[in-house]
Amino acid sequence: MKTSRSSARLVVVGLAAAAALPLLSDTVSAADHLDAPKTMMNQAADITDVYAWHTDDAKVVAVLNFSGLIESGVEPKFDSKVVYGIHIDNDADGVADHDVWFRFGQNGAGDWGIQAVGIPGGTPTVSGPLNTSIDAGLGLRLWAGLRDDPFFFDLDGFKATLSSSTLSFNKDNDTFAGTNVTSIVVEMSTDAVVGAGSTFQLWASTRA
Repeated sequence: MKTSRSSARLVVVGLAAAAALPLLSDTVSAADHLDAPKTMMNQAADITDVYAWHTDDAKVVAVLNFSGLIESGVEPKFDSKVVYGIHIDNDADGVADHDVWFRFGQNGAGDWGIQAVGIPGGTPTVSGPLNTSIDAGLGLRLWAGLRDDPFFFDLDGFKATLSSSTLSFNKDNDTFAGTNVTSIVVEMSTDAVVGAGSTFQLWASTRA
């Protein structure tokens, strides 16, 4: 059996003791829309971005985007064999203290839905249809579906800069304009995510 894996860049998020306070630090690596050919062949497993932030009502929101460069009007691609993970380390040892697992599947009518297991502070197992706000317990929510790609980048300007050694970026030229990504959005309890600490690291992975 052949196994392929994709991993997003690490996101480090610092929290004050009270969740309502602003972030103390945030280190986020660049997006990863263009991978090795073998990884890009499996669009359903190809992560493009991971975002995370905390809210004033004691929640951490994480977004895992995959299957980038989908043209407007094209349906997203799902694969029930792909497992998506959001991993959280809250004691700075580089090992996940929370693993949230997601998987897509179809009902008898062929409609796709999502299942999540291990949402910190939420119901142990949550499932529901796409493009719907799904109750994850204790005021937390889960959502998945197609969204406009929020990443902005002038790829033409990047290539021109490399070839000419002169900055040639155009702030009005977005290579990703008109393209979509598939998103998994999950709310988690800040207290459950952070535990006894005040900072955490969050990253994502896929396995097919």
